[in-house]
Amino acid sequence: MTSGQGEQADGEPTPPVSADAFLARAHDAIDRVAATQRGNIAEAADIVADAIRRGGVVQAFGTGHSQAIAMEIAGRAGGLIPTNRIALRDLVIENGESPTMLADPRVERDPGLAQRLYDATPVDPADVFIIASNSGINGSIVGLAELAKERGHPLIAITSLEHSEQVESRHPSGDKLGEIADVVLDNAGPFGDAVLPLPGGGAVCAVSTITSALLAQFLTAEVVRRLLDAGETPPVYLSSNVPEGDAHNDALLKRYEGRIRRGGG
Repeated sequence: MTSGQGEQADGEPTPPVSADAFLARAHDAIDRVAATQRGNIAEAADIVADAIRRGGVVQAFGTGHSQAIAMEIAGRAGGLIPTNRIALRDLVIENGESPTMLADPRVERDPGLAQRLYDATPVDPADVFIIASNSGINGSIVGLAELAKERGHPLIAITSLEHSEQVESRHPSGDKLGEIADVVLDNAGPFGDAVLPLPGGGAVCAVSTITSALLAQFLTAEVVRRLLDAGETPPVYLSSNVPEGDAHNDALLKRYEGRIRRGGG
């Protein structure tokens, strides 16, 4: 039976490239994350809960499609209030750099962006960094990770260890995100990310965004659990699209005035 095949409800074989085939592969990746990452999630949750108790903020960063994981962490309904998303666009909005820089899809490879991003971010010594990158090798990712560690911030990585181990770093140091972080959350993504092989070579349907978002939500749940177990009230966003959502969020955001960019970015 071809890779990715199984049996459909009608007894017919599942086509190797199909929604059912992707569902099976996504389930496999989710199961691997659930089976292998519980200890790392617990360790990361301890770090984040401690930072929040000390008045710290979670600084979340990702480039490319990993921006979606930073958005999963920072500024969303059901998530923690003390979270801030760092984005390449901050260099345009905060530093006045040319918007044309964002038109280059390879801008994330530039290690020189790291210091500028850090300087453009309202960072406190109590803050913790969560950096998401499937490959863990691009210059801005590795550079910001190294800078965060140099400045004494705990660092949590969300990455694919299988992919990262098979590619070279694009940072002058030769380091990769997973080698720098205090805790690594492995998203169980395969090399190349896509999971359904094509007959002529290559593959389609990436899985890392699904499993990385799952890790982000696992982490949120465990941080909130720790705060509740300690008798504390977790600072959590309500949806701004429910009654009183804005009032609830605005009251909590006042604690972090000037340290969180509204909307998570």
